Amino acid sequence: MTTRHIRRPRARAAGAVLAGTLALLLASTGCSSKAEGDGKGDAADGVRTGPGVDDDTIRLGALTDLTGPYATLGKSIVQAQQMWADETNAKGGICDRKVEIVVKDHGYDVQKAVTAYADIAPDVVALPQVIGSPVVAALLDDIERDTMLTFPQAWAASLLGKDAVQVLGTTYDVDMIAAVDFLTRTKGLKKGDTIGHVYFEGDYGANALEGSTWAAERAGMKVAGQKIQATDTDLSAQVSALRKEGVKAVLISAGPAQTASLVGVAASRGLKVPVVSSAPGFAPQLMETPAGPALAALLNVVSAAPAVSSELPGVKTMVASYKKKYPDSPVDSGVLSGYNAAELIGQDLAKACAAGSLTREDVVKAHRSQSNADTGLGTPQDFSDMNRPASTETYVLKPDAKAVGGVVNAEDAHTAPGVEEYLSSR
Repeated sequence: MTTRHIRRPRARAAGAVLAGTLALLLASTGCSSKAEGDGKGDAADGVRTGPGVDDDTIRLGALTDLTGPYATLGKSIVQAQQMWADETNAKGGICDRKVEIVVKDHGYDVQKAVTAYADIAPDVVALPQVIGSPVVAALLDDIERDTMLTFPQAWAASLLGKDAVQVLGTTYDVDMIAAVDFLTRTKGLKKGDTIGHVYFEGDYGANALEGSTWAAERAGMKVAGQKIQATDTDLSAQVSALRKEGVKAVLISAGPAQTASLVGVAASRGLKVPVVSSAPGFAPQLMETPAGPALAALLNVVSAAPAVSSELPGVKTMVASYKKKYPDSPVDSGVLSGYNAAELIGQDLAKACAAGSLTREDVVKAHRSQSNADTGLGTPQDFSDMNRPASTETYVLKPDAKAVGGVVNAEDAHTAPGVEEYLSSR
């Protein structure tokens, strides 16, 4: 953490007496003490501004992973959001200002991410990208203190309930309820069966396990859990344990390397049962590995977003633009996720501008006022209740080596039975 970051609260405390005096003086003239105290003011066009916004520029921040385990995802998201910024600026920007995205690579290292946040926080108005559940968890206090609208590339339910933090789409537990429903509807699982669940330690896996356990109990089934770490890339032991449990299907909430190992080992050892992965557990590059045929045969993916091979007009337009701008880069789920997040934050900024203020607090307020935000890239999002996921609708995707992004839509977005009951009981 930088010295500037540590000293900032002290500076506010030291000026408390002066701020109080100014507040009394300003109150008598009808001015806002908060605006002056926070260093905010009106721009030349009359729009109220704060950190990250001046007369000419709106600066956004991205805390990403370009050198760690999610480097492929990070690159896709960064490029997609830069493409959005370039397209937006070509149309005149937002609020007559150019959009600039400041990118910091944390390599999935929490301490590096904390330092990077301290470095860029004074100079950006919002964060349309923060990769990693542990990273977001470490930054929550700072994000809330700074009222920094943040879209994490993480979907743990523990991130709900924070006014400035927005989980886009569904949470991991909702996805796993949909996965169990998919298995019972289409793969013949029934009361008395056992489902395996391989999951990362931490918020990602723990939240996914909550959903699968709840849904399995509701259906009269049992979950056999296998907790793993991000460094575990050979899941032979876990497959052996699941075979002994007599599982009829397996859920996995981990990374692409773990999904490939699980499915490949299971197929080679005769455990040919359906496997359903959380969205972060799949990458199109897997279809080019020796596990590709087994993935095509056994795997499905539950996702809040459609496949990038979707026929949705908005998705097709985005994919065509991305291929043109980055012809040597694969089009994967990170492209869709990153572009969608940028589009949504653009809507928030435009709405805040129309209301006359681009301060952080008013950008968050504009965001929370949206109950049907629709970018044409999937399902509409409801941001009005910070305690609920923005959506409860889940797609089911099927790996396909010939498709753009390596997957196709197997089922359109829908809310699985039991989801509303689960959310009400939490």
